[in-house]
Amino acid sequence: MSKGTAWGARLRYAFDKSMAAGSIALIGWLAVISLIVIIVAGAFLALTQIAPDGGQPVSFIEGAWESLMRTMDAGTMGGDVGWSFRGVSLFVTIAGIFVFSALIGVLSSGLENKLGELRKGRSQVLENDHTIILNWSPSIFDVISELVIANTSRRKPRIVIMANKDKVEMEDEIATKVADLKNTRIVCRSGDPTDLYDLNIVNPQTSRSVIVLSPEGDDPDSQVIKSVLALVNAPNRRAKPYQIAAEIRDSRNADVARIVGGSELQLILADDLISRIVVHSSRQSGLSAVYSELLDFDGCEIYTLEQPDITGKSFAAAVMAYETSSLIGLCDQEGKVHLNPAPSRIFKPGERAVIIAEDDTAIQSGSHEIHIEKDAILPVGVREQGPERTLLLGWNRRGPIITFELSRYVAPGSLLTIAANTPQLEDEINALKVANGNMAVDYRIIDTSNRAELDALDIPGYDHVLVLGYSDHMAPQPADTRTLVTLLQLRKIAEQAGRHISVVSEMTDVRNRELAEVTRADDFVVSNKLVSLMLAQASENERMAAIFDELLDEDGSEIYMRPVSDYVAIGEPVTFYTICLAALRRGEVAIGYRRQRADDPDPRRLGGVTVNPPKSEKLLYSAADRIIVLAKD
Repeated sequence: MSKGTAWGARLRYAFDKSMAAGSIALIGWLAVISLIVIIVAGAFLALTQIAPDGGQPVSFIEGAWESLMRTMDAGTMGGDVGWSFRGVSLFVTIAGIFVFSALIGVLSSGLENKLGELRKGRSQVLENDHTIILNWSPSIFDVISELVIANTSRRKPRIVIMANKDKVEMEDEIATKVADLKNTRIVCRSGDPTDLYDLNIVNPQTSRSVIVLSPEGDDPDSQVIKSVLALVNAPNRRAKPYQIAAEIRDSRNADVARIVGGSELQLILADDLISRIVVHSSRQSGLSAVYSELLDFDGCEIYTLEQPDITGKSFAAAVMAYETSSLIGLCDQEGKVHLNPAPSRIFKPGERAVIIAEDDTAIQSGSHEIHIEKDAILPVGVREQGPERTLLLGWNRRGPIITFELSRYVAPGSLLTIAANTPQLEDEINALKVANGNMAVDYRIIDTSNRAELDALDIPGYDHVLVLGYSDHMAPQPADTRTLVTLLQLRKIAEQAGRHISVVSEMTDVRNRELAEVTRADDFVVSNKLVSLMLAQASENERMAAIFDELLDEDGSEIYMRPVSDYVAIGEPVTFYTICLAALRRGEVAIGYRRQRADDPDPRRLGGVTVNPPKSEKLLYSAADRIIVLAKD
C-alpha cells in the first residue's frame, strides 16, 4: 500500500482483510465490540455516579460487571429502577442483543461450513496398513468385494478410496452395491488422485498397497499414469517401495506407465487380459471358470512363498511333495517368474515357490503317503491340429486384439469371419494385423440380433462362435441386452440344427451373467469382473501380473483342458497323484479337472471345474472329463 493512501482507506482495507479470515475473525470483532460496550458503560456509571433508585453508586469494576450481565442476559434489566440507570442498562442490553444474535449467526454459519467440509471428505486419513483405491469406475464394487474377502483374517482392515466424486455419493453407492463388508471399514475422500496435495490426504506413506483404477471419461490412461507418477515421485514419499496395481486400457500406453512406475508398479492391461481370456476360452470350453477360480479370493489363490523344504529338490519331486496344494512354478532370485519349468530343474536357496492353495496356512510339503496307479498311466500321444473356422459376432475395441491372439494359435488354413454393424467397421477390418499366414479374415456387415441375417451365416458350420458386446458405442446395460438377444438366437439355431455350437460371450456387467445362462452358452467372460479380480489379486501379490502374463502368453506355459483319456486309463478310480505323474512325464503340471455330473453339486457355478483337488483322493473319470494342465503347447 502506497504512503499517500488515506488513513480511512487503510482502515477499511485492514477491516476487509480481517473479515475475510472467516468465523474466528468475526467472533473476535464481536468480542471487541462487547468489550468496548462493557468498558464504556462501566466507566460512564463510575464517573456519573448513576445508580438505581435507593441504591449506592458503583465503582468501575462493579459497573463493568453489571454491564456484562445485561449484555449476556436481556432479562437482567427487568428489575432496574430509576430512569437514568434504566437508560444505561437499555443501551447495554440492546448492544448485547446485537452482539449475541450476530454470534449465534456466526457460529451457525461456521458449523455449517465445517459440516460441509467434512461432507466433502477433505480431512487427513490417519490409517496404517490400509489399501488405497484411486479413481472411480464400475469395477470398484468388485474390487472392494474381493478385498473384503481377503481381509477377513486381518485385524481392523481399512480400504481408503479417493476420487473426483462426492464423498456421500460414494458411500451411498458402496452401501447399496456391496452387500457385506464383514470386518472391513471403508473410508471415502473427495479429491484429485493426480494432485500431490490431495494424495497426501489418503496417507500413502503408511499404506499396504495402492490400486489405481481406470476412471470413466476421456483419456483415462493419462489419468492413471499421472496418479502413479504423483505417488512414486512425491517429495515426501516413503523410502520403502510402494505396491501399486494399476489398470491401463490401451497397451500402447503400457511402456510409459512402466517407465513411470518402475519396479513398484504391476500393470494390468485390461483389454489385453480380457481379449486373451476370451480367445483361450473360445478354444477350450470351461476355461474361463479356471481363470475366475485362480483370480478370486473365494476359492484357491496363487501364492509366491519361500519353501525351504523343497530346496535342492527337482521341480517334479517338489510337485509330488504337496498333497493339498499345487506347485506350478518358481520365482528366481532376480524376481523372474518361471511357470512349469523343466521337471529336472532344481530349486535353489532363496527361490520362491509359485503355489495354488486355498490358503497360505494350508501349504505343507512332505509327511504324507503317495499312492500312484502306475499301470493306469498311458504313453504320450500326439494330437494333430487341423484348421478351424471361427465366427466373431459383434465388435468393440478388443476386436483387433482378439483377432491377433487367435491367429497365434490356429493351424494353417483357418478362417475368422467377423459379423457386426458398427461405424467404420470396414476400415477397422482392413487395418487388422495377424501373427502369421495361418488365418484368413472375412467380414459381414449385419445386424447380429436379427435371426434372418444370422441364418445366412450358416453358423452350425463354424467350430467356435465368439460374441462381443457393442460396449464402445452403447452403455453397459443396452450392450449386454443386445448380446443376450444374440445368444438367444444362437441357442434357437443350435436347437434347430440338432447340434452343439461352441459359444463364448463377453459380458460387461456380472449381474447379467445369470440372465444369460438361460442361453446355454459354454462360457461367459465378464470383462469388468475379471479386471477387478486381477487388480485385487495384484494388490495382495506383487508377482501376480507377471504370473498371468506368462499364463496368457503363447510363448510361455498356458492352461489347457485335455481329455483324461490322454493321460490315464479310464474305467478304474485313480488318485490325482497318478494324473500329476502322467502330466509330468509330458512336461506338464496338472492343476485340476472338469467333471460334469448331474448329481454333483456346483454351488460356485464353475461348470464342474475343480482347481487344486486333494491328490490322494480317488475318482472315477469318464471319456468326457477333462484334466486342467499347465503346458507349453
